[in-house]
Amino acid sequence: MINFRERATAVFGLGFVGFVIVGTVAAQSSLPAASVSQIDAAAASVMTATGVPSASVAVVQGGKIAFVKAYGKARLEPVMMAEPGMQYSIGSVSKQFTAALILLLVQDGKVKLDDPVGKYLPELTRANEVTVRQVLSMTSGYQDFWPEDYVMTSMMKPTNPQQILDVWGKKALDFEPGTKWQYSNTNYVIAGRIAEIVPGKPLIEQLQERIFRPLKMTGVFNSDASRLPASDPTGYYQHALGPLRPAPQEGTGWMFAAGELAMPASDLALWNISLMNRALLAPASYDEMFREVKLKDGSGTHYGLGVFVGEQSGHPAVWHSGEVSGFVSQNTVFPDDKVAVTVLTNEDASSAAGALAQKIESVLLGGAEGSSESAAAEERALKIFSGLQEGRIDRSQLTAFCDAYFTTEAVQDFATSLKPLGTPSSFKQVVEEQRGGMTFRVFKVGFAGKQVRVTTYEEPDGKFEQYLVIPAGG
Repeated sequence: MINFRERATAVFGLGFVGFVIVGTVAAQSSLPAASVSQIDAAAASVMTATGVPSASVAVVQGGKIAFVKAYGKARLEPVMMAEPGMQYSIGSVSKQFTAALILLLVQDGKVKLDDPVGKYLPELTRANEVTVRQVLSMTSGYQDFWPEDYVMTSMMKPTNPQQILDVWGKKALDFEPGTKWQYSNTNYVIAGRIAEIVPGKPLIEQLQERIFRPLKMTGVFNSDASRLPASDPTGYYQHALGPLRPAPQEGTGWMFAAGELAMPASDLALWNISLMNRALLAPASYDEMFREVKLKDGSGTHYGLGVFVGEQSGHPAVWHSGEVSGFVSQNTVFPDDKVAVTVLTNEDASSAAGALAQKIESVLLGGAEGSSESAAAEERALKIFSGLQEGRIDRSQLTAFCDAYFTTEAVQDFATSLKPLGTPSSFKQVVEEQRGGMTFRVFKVGFAGKQVRVTTYEEPDGKFEQYLVIPAGG
């Protein structure tokens, strides 16, 4: 989890609950009325198509916050409407803050990007062959500890960064360092520990002192140490197209430097302005952060340090998505255009944040979806889909975690919500990538007048670690 991949080219507690209580942020806009109407229409369309309870949006235009608004319900029962000042968990968008802190330590002369991680964490696998840069750029080979889009039973118990590293940081590498790009949250547990070890101070305190306070980001909350307050949104999940249910909370300690932050969309907008203005770090640090890291064979990765880099909607962009239990986020910055779009939502495994962000970008800038096909994977995934429509699943094809996910309640929700759709008119694979030692796939499933998506993780032995059905984003 901790990163929602459909928007991309292709989360760990210290007992610190929060920095401040967020103040009231009112809806605001300096955009033309026509643009506001288009954004409102886009939000209504995406929320209707996906069923996501709420979305919180912030737009930067001309290097200034130009639009802040929340849509829908932050809580379904009892109903609480979403407001712009509410804090949403941002998941893997947190990673760029960890990367920025490492770059500040580089500026201090305390860390070098090409230092081996063994200088700080000698017990890790091949620690003297993997560099800090490779950890920050997802080219290290350390296996992802949480690629799934649901909370496994083991992750409902508390942990800490060292326990994560004692398991995943000591596994054999998935590939030779620097030879491949593969998303891995484990990298940022490593980066977060380095950021703590060097100055001898908790990560969250350093982020507050060196980033959040200088940028006046007053609404940041450490959601890894404590559940969001009742005045903030409830996170939700669903089985297939079944009813929305409050999402389970990860045990403390699982999110840390990879996805521990929650904040209002307007706070992320302040960060985005600092990125486009290069206002906080030294110029050389921004160059490092935004430069695409190349593999040893010279091929590109579309990733810098904590951010994806490339083009969106035909414009140079820096972006990242994020996902933790109950929440998905999308944050995209167009530095040359002085434009940024932030969308925060309160349902996990949902495509709503990415879909709405793309529509808003089209309003502001003037975007497309890649496709790929695998007939064997499509046939297998379709067979499981058809079985779930009838309330059955072949558990011999599931890992222990996926088997535990498909409770009697889950199977019933899948059947009740999917059977009325009838036989799919299309079932096409649109994404395939490697993560956490598994193959991740996204399938578009079409019906008359409706579309859903299926996301799967498949182990090398062919068993499914994940099989989710989610509403399509339109």
